[in-house]
Amino acid sequence: MKMMNARVHQAARRLGQVGQLALAAGATLATQVALAVNDLPGGPAVNQLNLHPPVTKIAVDQIWLHNFMMIICVLIFVAVFGVMFYSIFKHRKSKGAVAANFHESVAVEIAWTIVPFVIVILMALPATKVVVAMKDTTNADVTIKATGYQWEWGYDYLKGEGEGIGFISALDAGQREMSDSGKPAGDDYLFRVDHPLVVPVNKKIRIITTANDVIHAWMVPAFGVKQDAIPGFVRDTWFKAEKEGNFYGQCAELCGKEHAYMPIHVKVVSAAEYTQWVNEQKKVMAAKADDPSKVWELPALVARGEKVYNTNCAACHKADGKGAGPIKPLDGAAVVLSDDKLKQVAVVLNGQNQNTMPSWKQLSDTDLAAVITFTKNSWSNKTGQLVQPAEVLAARK
Repeated sequence: MKMMNARVHQAARRLGQVGQLALAAGATLATQVALAVNDLPGGPAVNQLNLHPPVTKIAVDQIWLHNFMMIICVLIFVAVFGVMFYSIFKHRKSKGAVAANFHESVAVEIAWTIVPFVIVILMALPATKVVVAMKDTTNADVTIKATGYQWEWGYDYLKGEGEGIGFISALDAGQREMSDSGKPAGDDYLFRVDHPLVVPVNKKIRIITTANDVIHAWMVPAFGVKQDAIPGFVRDTWFKAEKEGNFYGQCAELCGKEHAYMPIHVKVVSAAEYTQWVNEQKKVMAAKADDPSKVWELPALVARGEKVYNTNCAACHKADGKGAGPIKPLDGAAVVLSDDKLKQVAVVLNGQNQNTMPSWKQLSDTDLAAVITFTKNSWSNKTGQLVQPAEVLAARK
C-alpha cells in the first residue's frame, strides 16, 4: 500500500510538472502573439490607456474636458483624504486628544454648501458647452443615414455631394475566416470591412442613426462620436474630420452573438478624391441597377444568389445552410421547400421570430429573388423553383 501511494504521488507530481510546462508554453505563445500586434492608426493601440488621438474639434474638447474633470476629482480626493488622515494621525487617542463637544457650526455649514456648489458650477459650465456642441447637427455639408443590422451597417447618403449612394458595409470575409479558424493576423483584425464609409476632410458630416432589428450604437472614438441606433427611432450626431486617413470603430451596444463582427471603418479623403469616389460609385450603381421586370434563367440567378448569401446570410445560417443554436437551418427547411414561394419571400422581406430573422428589405428585388432561388436549389434542397425579381417587387407592395 505504501508503494502504491508513493507511485500515485510520483505520477501526480509528474502531471503537475507537465501542466506547468504547458502553462509556460501557452504564456510564451500568447506573449509572442501579443508582440506581433502593432498600433492601428486611427484605431486601437497596444496597451492603450488614454483616449484615442483626436481628429475632430469635438474629440479635442472631450479630451480636455476629461483631463479637467480628472484634475478636479484628484484635488477633491487629495483634500478630503488628506484632512481625514491628518485628523486621524494628529488627534489620535494615544496622544491624549479629546474630541470636541459641539452640535452646530454656522461657518462649517456655509462652507460645505458653498464649496460643492462652486465645484459643480466649475464642472457643469465646460461640460454643458461641449455637450451642446456635440448636439449641434445643423448646417451639415453631407448627411448620411447609418442603419444597424444584425450584423452590419447600411449607409445611405441623403444630402450633399454623393446624394443617392447607398451600400452595406460588412466585415471582410477574410477576417471572418481568420476568426473561425482561430488564426488572427494583422493589426486591423476584425476591423477590415468590404465597403468603408467614405467622407471628405474638413466637411461637417451629419450621421443619422437608426436600426432594423435591435439596438446598435455607431461609435468612432477618434471622432468623439457615439450614438445609439434604435429601431423605430431616428437619432443624429456629427463630426468634422480635420485629418485624412482611415479611422475605425465598432458597434458599442451588445446586439447579439455577432456583436464582435460589426466594425465601422471611415475613410476620410480630400475633396477631389471624394468627388472622384462619388462619380465612381454612381457609375457602379448605374451598372448594377437591375430591371425588376427582367426574366432570369435559373443558373444565373443561383450564381448571383450564392454571392448574396455568402455576404449577408452565411454568418448566421452557415455556408452549409445548417444554422446554429437558435438560427434555424435552411437546408431542408419547410418554408424553403414549400411550393408556395411567397412564404419565403414574406420572411425575407419582413423577418420573423421577433427579428431573430431580420428583414432584408434593404436589398434589391433582384438580390432577394436570387438568394431565395439559391436556397431553394442548394444543399439537399433541389426544388427546381425559381423566384423572379418581379415577384419580390409585387410582394413589397
